[in-house]
Amino acid sequence: MNWLFLGAFGALLLLSVGLGFSLVWALLGGYGLFFLYGLLRGHRPGALWRMSLDGVRTVGNILFLFLLIGAITGLWRGAGTIPFLIYYGSGLISPAVFPLVAFLLCSLLSFLTGTSFGTAATMGTICMAMGSAMGLSPVLTGGAILSGAFWGDRCSPMSTSALLVAALTKTDIFHTIKGMLKTGLGPMALSCLLYLAAGAGGRAGDFSRDLLAPFAQGFSLSWVTVVPAVVILVLSALKCNVRLTMGLSILASALICLLVQGMGPGELLQTALLGYTPHLPALEGLIAGGGVVSMLKPFCIVCLSSTYSGLFQGTGLLEGVRSPIAKLARRVTPFGALIAVAAGTCMLSCNQSLAILLSHSLCQEDWEAEELALALENTTVVLAPLVPWSIAGAVPLAAIGAPTAALGAAWYLYLIPLWNWGAAVVKAQRGVRR
Repeated sequence: MNWLFLGAFGALLLLSVGLGFSLVWALLGGYGLFFLYGLLRGHRPGALWRMSLDGVRTVGNILFLFLLIGAITGLWRGAGTIPFLIYYGSGLISPAVFPLVAFLLCSLLSFLTGTSFGTAATMGTICMAMGSAMGLSPVLTGGAILSGAFWGDRCSPMSTSALLVAALTKTDIFHTIKGMLKTGLGPMALSCLLYLAAGAGGRAGDFSRDLLAPFAQGFSLSWVTVVPAVVILVLSALKCNVRLTMGLSILASALICLLVQGMGPGELLQTALLGYTPHLPALEGLIAGGGVVSMLKPFCIVCLSSTYSGLFQGTGLLEGVRSPIAKLARRVTPFGALIAVAAGTCMLSCNQSLAILLSHSLCQEDWEAEELALALENTTVVLAPLVPWSIAGAVPLAAIGAPTAALGAAWYLYLIPLWNWGAAVVKAQRGVRR
């Protein structure tokens, strides 16, 4: 019966994606299915409600942080923080090394903002326009942008996926980030070499800075505008409380909006809640957006998805699935088994948050908490955008206007799990020899 309900849920998700419906509706339907499963297993409705709430409590902290992140994404736009990084960062690009620098610029912005979607919609859009002006392949350019966008989505202290993993595994996010930076050094270096070689062997033309002119016209791009980003970097390095870090960055952004960019109090509140609306039409498609309202959909997705973990644990729905995973782990190492689980959950769930929750539920019994947190970051988080029908990859590609084939050039996302699987195999072989 377990497989019947899981199969029905998978069909519901795929039907939702195929018909273009919001995943929120599919997740509501899934909750109904799993609630029905619990009833058929003899659980009372009250007990199932408590299981659901227990699941939500595990991510209560991240749900609040979603609201803070939403405010930051709007205020960083209005304060000129993101425009500053785009304007001066993009000016460093040389056509000969364009794919490499596009990858690095998107990596930097995604680390500072913690959002792959926001990075793709801002720096990614600019880089795509530059690549087109230079005559470079949209497949290569799109792959470099997607890799960079998820570099920070994986290891930024402001990343919702990193915060979700930390909440589920009850681990210190800064300790996990340290591990992510260490395990990502090899893939990062190799990705840089690949993008450098691809750029050197490609065809490039000239880039006109006219593409960036609207940023200079619409904002006061003084060095003060980067203070909110510096606050995030410095306080994160000092391992300060995430809420305090974000709160101080919001305060700095608000002051810059008022004192440097000339916003009124009403416009400031609107920017924080509803997102930034530029005064120049030329900036509308480049920098508009953000705000608390932009996080409502992921808020609902994570909130609904988290109820599943409580139901799965309380009803034992996943018990029949864990045995094959344990057998696979003995053959290909636990990390190799987690790659397989992550690939399956990413294809099934069609979004990153639910894939993380499902992968955690299926594999948590076989890992120590800190090791599992790092393993989830090195598998599920980076595999989700490689699924063509997942919103994790489809939305950023649509935002920058890149073809689906660009997934094949997102080399960093492939190298992270493969590199660490190789390290796990070597470690296992050494253990056998001893």
